[in-house]
Amino acid sequence: MEPIQREIESFVAQWPIAQDSSRRIFVELRNFLLKQAATTLSFKPRPEVSYSLRARHLNQLGKPLFVMIDVIDHEPRWLSVCFYDQMVTDPEDWGDCVPGGLLGEDGLCFDVEGESEELLAYLKERISEAHNAASVDIL
Repeated sequence: MEPIQREIESFVAQWPIAQDSSRRIFVELRNFLLKQAATTLSFKPRPEVSYSLRARHLNQLGKPLFVMIDVIDHEPRWLSVCFYDQMVTDPEDWGDCVPGGLLGEDGLCFDVEGESEELLAYLKERISEAHNAASVDIL
């Protein structure tokens, strides 16, 4: 197992059991990212603030990621799944535009505060869309 995977597994193992729904969604999205071709993951822990899982396509030149999944370290923990707004669409209008909010650029973020299979499927579609955009380095 790679060091980054060990770090993520250790983080997941220490997740409070009472917050299992957000943990399950995080793990599901992480596993989905692991299946994406030519994708690397990084993990940026900032205890008491957030834990950031970032995915980058190997073809990306201009951007350091195509999706960032932040675990917001509050009680209870919740997720913020963010994309560069130019890389994804939001046909259901579930996301929030965050001007300058994704590493200084305009982002589109989806807050996940409970279990929703519909939102999980929607996020996977957005991840696939962003991954495809990153694969041709459109930005």
